[in-house]
Amino acid sequence: MVIRMRHTRAHTGNRRSHHALQKNTIVTDSETNTPHLRHRASLKTGMYRGRQVLDVTKKAIKNAKKSS
Repeated sequence: MVIRMRHTRAHTGNRRSHHALQKNTIVTDSETNTPHLRHRASLKTGMYRGRQVLDVTKKAIKNAKKSS
């Protein structure tokens, strides 16, 4: 039979020290100064890493039709 190792509060605390929640990192766009989350496209401009990846006007028109 295997002898189980001791499981102390210190051991548990050391493991859980990495489980703390962190704040979301918000950056501002250099061109428009709009805030957005890192590694995600800006919802106001649709730009990500200098490229247009979302058509914001098309999305706004679609949402307007959907709500009315």
